[in-house]
Amino acid sequence: MKTTSQAANRVIASMDGPVLLVGHSYGGMVITEAGNDPKVVGLLYVDALIPNDGQSVADVIGPYPPSPGNKAFQQDASGFLTISSEGVNAYFAQDLSPEDRNTVYATQVPWAAKATQTKISKAAWKNKPSWCVIGLDDQTIPPPLTRAEAKMINATTLELKSSHVPMLSQPDKVSEFIVTAAQTL
Repeated sequence: MKTTSQAANRVIASMDGPVLLVGHSYGGMVITEAGNDPKVVGLLYVDALIPNDGQSVADVIGPYPPSPGNKAFQQDASGFLTISSEGVNAYFAQDLSPEDRNTVYATQVPWAAKATQTKISKAAWKNKPSWCVIGLDDQTIPPPLTRAEAKMINATTLELKSSHVPMLSQPDKVSEFIVTAAQTL
């Protein structure tokens, strides 16, 4: 998490004025930590993991049964995770066209499996206004988990009938929600 947060902090430092951080999926872990920067004025989670103080990905998802999408991730010999083509098609981006699902599969960036065990220090949402987009057909981070997270952080929410990638399947609704959040800050 330290390296990821450092990268986010470099971007935050380069911004003029206040920052609204938006994070998708594992990106929720990143913005929860990086959001402690004084320039950050709000956090917006899109089908994301939202940790509390001292939690890792494993801690956040632990109380919930493994989702079908989580079972579709494969670890390579170097310790990096990718989702299978079947996983993208059935559990990750099932509401996109076949061509778009193929693009999602082909352009995914592997991420380190050890990141699922790294704990954040302090959750920024405790001191920053927060928003959540919840995909009701998300088979990667289950809606009961994202709803519980949104309640925990007292977030303004938008629920969409979408997969794990509502920013791709319903970009107008997601971008409007982000703009509205930014305007309230």
